Formats: sequence, structure tokens, C-alpha cells
Amino acid sequence: MTLPIRLLVLGTGAMAKAHVKAFQDDLRCEVVAAVDVLPGRAEAFAAEHGIAKSFSDLDEALKWGKFDAAANVTPDAIHHPTTMKLIAAGKHVFCEKPLAENFALADEMATAADRAGLINMVNLTYRNVPAIHVARKLVMDGTLGNIRHVEASYRQSWLVGNHWGDWRTLPMWLWRLSEKHGSKGVLGDVGIHILDFASFGMAAKPVSLQAKLKTFHKAPGDKIGEYPLDANDSAIMMAEFDNGALGVIQTSRFMTGHDNELHLRLHGDKGAVEVKHHEGWTELRACTGDDINTLSWRHIKPEPVETNYRKFINAIVTGKSGEPDFSHAANLQRVLDLCFTNDGKGAAQV
Repeated sequence: MTLPIRLLVLGTGAMAKAHVKAFQDDLRCEVVAAVDVLPGRAEAFAAEHGIAKSFSDLDEALKWGKFDAAANVTPDAIHHPTTMKLIAAGKHVFCEKPLAENFALADEMATAADRAGLINMVNLTYRNVPAIHVARKLVMDGTLGNIRHVEASYRQSWLVGNHWGDWRTLPMWLWRLSEKHGSKGVLGDVGIHILDFASFGMAAKPVSLQAKLKTFHKAPGDKIGEYPLDANDSAIMMAEFDNGALGVIQTSRFMTGHDNELHLRLHGDKGAVEVKHHEGWTELRACTGDDINTLSWRHIKPEPVETNYRKFINAIVTGKSGEPDFSHAANLQRVLDLCFTNDGKGAAQV
């Protein structure tokens, strides 16, 4: 692959800024174009970030064609149709999560990318947290012994406080509460993150689960304006993993006192590790060796890790697929789909 790798950014919303900064910081990459269907938005974004070209339509950008890869930062429902066009055009794709709205679409994307021999990755951003890699290493090198129990949670409270604004009056939050507007609730929004955080950290996959989703009463008639408030606000999975461990994975927008936090605890028969992560801080501690007899926990300072953005460029340069890839994201989506169909029922095989 000739350097620099020419990258197109598809979708110029808030998350696109993080993509552009990360890719522009990598000297092996040049962000050459931006695309957005909203009039004037791509042009303004390109001017702000020093990007030479802008388009109001993906088809126009594909006709131009002078790029090697794309960062797909469009809304969830747009991932599948746009990524399939990019794959058909022979472009490597770095896609935001979730990969698609359901497993069938996600699997189609993964299969198409693999058949085309293209690099494909999904931006499960919490893979960028160094502490989760330390937790995984403690599992894989046997320090924790056999993992017996797992606790994982993704905690938000924007339905309780006003720290992210008044959700009752802002469309950017109201749509997330409405299935009519394409939301799959908190499970669809961040469930894929905590599921990946837990399964990557413990180096294991769920093989069976029970799920319970809950939508709470939040407004008269459970509706605000054009928005029916019918999407799930809290979700719990009780799972068995392929290493024999049992676990509880939960996420909610009603975890009062928590902004946007991921917690993971792995309990083995030789030790335990705990990760707490917030955008501004991370706490990592472990109870291993003789400390298990005194119930002592020691804090660990993790070393930095390569980000998903850099891994994507690495993969293109080397021609070797990076992780997490489309196939992995599709398998996560299979589990999330099962949570919806299994809601309130008995255990189901994954």
C-alpha cells in the first residue's frame, strides 16, 4: 500500500471530530475528503479540519474515488447500506458501532468485506482503555486461575440529572428513547460496548443467556411531542461463558450518580481484577497471590496501548486484518438480538 493512506470520513457529526483528529495524528494517513448529506455540513467540516474535498453524497465521492479507505461515522441505520457500497468499490472500512441494526445485516457486511479481501474494523472505543488489556493478560497468563464469576456494568444517569442537558426538550436525547425514531434503547446504544468490554477482558464468549429489559414511566402518556418513550432504559443479561464462568452484565440510564462509566470485575479461583473506567479517569486493581488470603487489593498502572484508529492503519499497511473486526461485531450483535427476543423468557443458547 502506497503511503500516505488516503481516508474519507463519511458523516461529520460529533464523533467524526475524534476520528479526524486520530487519523490526522497518524503520519501514515491523510484525510482527503468528507461526506455528509446535510447541505453545507461536509463543506464546513472540511474547512474546519483542513480537508481538501467535500461531498454531499457518497455516490459522488465514490465516482471521484481518490481514496483508499473510509471511516463510517453515519447514524446506526445508515452503516449497512453505505458500507456495502464502500466494499463494492474496494475500499477498506472503519465503522462506528453497532455495525448494523441486527445480526443478519452485520453478518452480510462481514461476509462481503472478507470475500473482497478488505480490511474491516469496528470502533469499539473501550478497546482503547489500557486497563482492559491488563485484565485480559491476567486472565490469559493464568494469574487469576479459572474465572468463576463476572460482573460488568455500563452506567449512565442522564435520565436522572441534567449534566448532559434536559432530555425532555432535546431531540438529540429524545430520539434515543423512541423505537419509532430508530432507537433500540440503552441495550442497543451502549450494550455492545459493555458486552465487548466484558468478553474481551475475560477472553471468553457467552454461550447462553437470559435477559430482562425495562422501560420506565417518564412522562404523561409515555410520550413527549412526536416521541413515544418506549425504548428500554435498563437491561440485564445473566450469562454463562465458554470458560464455564457465570456472570451478570447490565446497563442503565438510571444509575444515579454515574456519568458514563464502565465497570468490570473478574473473579477467579486464584485472584480477581477490577476495572473502573470513566472518560477522565481509570482505576485498575487486583487481588492476586497471597493477597487473596488477606483480601488485599493492589492498584496497577497500565502501559498505553495502540488505539483502534492506529490499528486500522496498521492493518492496511501490513495487509493483515485488525481487531475488532466486522465478524466480531456481528457476533456481538447476535447476542444483543437474542436479548430482545429472549426478554423475560428462560435461558437461550447463543
